[in-house]
Amino acid sequence: MENSKQETWNTPNMQMPKENKKVLAGVLAIVLGGFGVHKFILGYTQEGIIQLILGVVTCGIGGIIGLIEGIIYLTKTDEDFYQTYQVGKKAWF
Repeated sequence: MENSKQETWNTPNMQMPKENKKVLAGVLAIVLGGFGVHKFILGYTQEGIIQLILGVVTCGIGGIIGLIEGIIYLTKTDEDFYQTYQVGKKAWF
C-alpha cells in the first residue's frame, strides 16, 4: 500500500520561506541604534558604517536615528517591512 501523504520538507517545488528580520532589526535599532547594528543585520554595510561614524562623532546623539528607525520597523506589517527593506532595499527611514 502506497503512502498518500507526501513529505513537505523534501519536496523540490516548495519555496523556502522568506526570512523576515523585522523584530531583530527593530529591537537592535532601538537598543544599539547609535552603532548601526540594525543596518548591518539588513545587509546595508555602507549605511551601517555611516551610522556608526555618526554615533561616535555625535557622542551617541546620532542614536536617535536608530531609535526612530526601530519604531518604524516594528510598526510596519511583516509583509510591508519585507518588501520595503529586504526586497526594495530602502536604506534610510
